[in-house]
Amino acid sequence: MPVWLREHSWRQSGSAVFLSLPVPGVRVTAANIFCTDRYLKVSVPPFLFEAILYAPIDDTNSTAKIGNGIVFFTLYKKEVGMWDSLTLENASKETLQYLRENAVRKAHEKAKEETEAKKVTKQEHKKYALEATMKNKEGMRTAYFCVVSQNDLWRQQENLPKLEEAERKRIEELKEQERQKVTKELELWEDQQKYVENQKKVQKEGQLHEEVGQLKEKKKEKNNKTSIPSEETLKTRLKPTKGSGSYSMFSENLKEEQLPAPRSSGTIKINFTSRVFPTALRESRVAEEEEWLHKQAEARRIISADLSELEDLKEEEKNPDWLKDKGNKMFATGNYLAAVNAYNLAVRLNNKRPLLYLNRAACHLKLRNLHKAIEDSSKALELLTPPVPDNENARVKAYVRRGTAFCQLELYAEGLQDYEAALKIDPKNKTIEKDAEKIRHIIQGTMQNS
Repeated sequence: MPVWLREHSWRQSGSAVFLSLPVPGVRVTAANIFCTDRYLKVSVPPFLFEAILYAPIDDTNSTAKIGNGIVFFTLYKKEVGMWDSLTLENASKETLQYLRENAVRKAHEKAKEETEAKKVTKQEHKKYALEATMKNKEGMRTAYFCVVSQNDLWRQQENLPKLEEAERKRIEELKEQERQKVTKELELWEDQQKYVENQKKVQKEGQLHEEVGQLKEKKKEKNNKTSIPSEETLKTRLKPTKGSGSYSMFSENLKEEQLPAPRSSGTIKINFTSRVFPTALRESRVAEEEEWLHKQAEARRIISADLSELEDLKEEEKNPDWLKDKGNKMFATGNYLAAVNAYNLAVRLNNKRPLLYLNRAACHLKLRNLHKAIEDSSKALELLTPPVPDNENARVKAYVRRGTAFCQLELYAEGLQDYEAALKIDPKNKTIEKDAEKIRHIIQGTMQNS
């Protein structure tokens, strides 16, 4: 059985409702929250919270902030006014069941409409790209259309799909020809490399044979030197010995002639196990290497997942640095929405750069997207670890922008905490000190009025 969450607090203004729901001891994600215009549900096993709202809300712009065991909802009302209560009271079970089913049905319909809209938008983008290509390729044809009659124009418009198909085939043929050309060049290069390697092997074998021949000659010279006896040894050898036999100087030469010949030279082929890393397997750390390979595969999977959406972009538009500079220029000219789009694409290409989130938070502040500004500032602070002197300026900006967003949401206590954190990093900043003092006065005035 689920444990119903009864403890919650809420307050309202004429245009919004602020709901604080404590969820102790569990981790809440966006997948655990379900919200429509009249129905709100938070399901985090074993806890469950459900509310049939007093009046309709704008579920598209409403937001939820998760942190420190609390889910903070900002629900914007569709009609300006004050509610008598948060939930619909004294409603029958049939009414509540109908509202639940209606909320789920609307959510399914909305998801289906968004999916279809995305498909239509993608098709329109592809069509636009094809039309732009055709216009660039067929500029002379456009000039010709300006002087022909209206009937000829209609007939040529009917034949336009055929011309587009022919152009597409021509482009495919050019691509195939280039691919074959590159393949032939690659094969030719591989043949040249093999020929060079074979020449090197032949040279090495020749050098080995020469070295072996030199060793044989040195050994023969050494044997010849040792085979010539001195006068003293010759006299001792010529003395007859007692016994049936006698020692002869020719017997030593006979033994030398019976020695085996030197071993013939040869090559031994050694095969090694193929590895991604240059170090030997006995010197490697298998667990760390597997983790690195897993992260690389995951990164390639994430990039390839959006490949169909990024294939129409230019090469410079796939560079996060170029997109960041473009977003900065748009922000400087006051085009904040275009700057947000540039930062969004840069974050999709590289989500580990804190400056992208920091700049996007500044854009959201200008556009009054306060919750998104808080999220981007928090993400930038997570990436700006560990705190070092090189990232002090970025951390100060992140705290100030998040504190500003909190104050504009009338969450002055949280905003004051961020401004004080910025002052700890940069205590000589008079502007931040003045803003923090203003927030303190606002908090004191609010406490006196209450």
